[in-house]
Amino acid sequence: CRCCAEGRRHSSILYSILRSEERAVPPAGPEPRGCPCGSRRRVALRSPQVACKAASAVLVKTLRFVQNVPCFQELPLEEQLLLVRSCWAPLLLLGLAQDRVHLETVESAEPSMLQRILTARQQGEPRPPAAAPGRPHHGPHPPSAGDIQAIKGFLAKCWSLDISTKEYAYLKGTVLFNPDLPGLQCTQYIEGLQREAQQALNEHVRLIHRGDEARFAKLNVVLSLLRSINANVIAELFFRPIIGAVNMDDMLLEMLCAKL
Repeated sequence: CRCCAEGRRHSSILYSILRSEERAVPPAGPEPRGCPCGSRRRVALRSPQVACKAASAVLVKTLRFVQNVPCFQELPLEEQLLLVRSCWAPLLLLGLAQDRVHLETVESAEPSMLQRILTARQQGEPRPPAAAPGRPHHGPHPPSAGDIQAIKGFLAKCWSLDISTKEYAYLKGTVLFNPDLPGLQCTQYIEGLQREAQQALNEHVRLIHRGDEARFAKLNVVLSLLRSINANVIAELFFRPIIGAVNMDDMLLEMLCAKL
């Protein structure tokens, strides 16, 4: 395809564009022991308006960064959407870590099934239907303490490594250009871009952190932590509190096609 044919010409641009992030960006404790169901407790943001506003700003900044990568712009719109839909959540988390956005949460007072049944009967409402064996209830699924712990653990890992602006840019490039997504046509082109982002990260680390031979591996651990965090959890945590039942696909399409 046209993208693969021009891959060599445009892949070299990735270095300079990823480094442009440096100019574009403006200047948890362990899970307590006890009941094993503790990680399933429901939690909510202490100040949802503040945290959601910060996350929205980071998402806009992240998509602007993506749009400013010429190699990304060379892809057909369908390919761009596939990539963004698959990686918006890890890119957002990298942006939150880069901007050092801290999460303050509180336990959510979720009523038990018995409380819901008694309340419904008292108000003359029909009894809540029981889920079929092996099938969870549909609808909103508030993040659990375990979900939040995973996010906080990821942020703490990034901050402990004191990741630089360029390192964040190369990590974002590695996440963005994922050639393993089903439905992609320009897989060789995208694979080359991901490989170049990793090579650029490795070269940067060897140049700047000569005494830390394990740093490149530590940065790749950051990427592995991202894979354990569900995108639905991110949407529920940062966007549902302010805009309700959000369809991230529709929102990403609108933001990607708009002039951010």
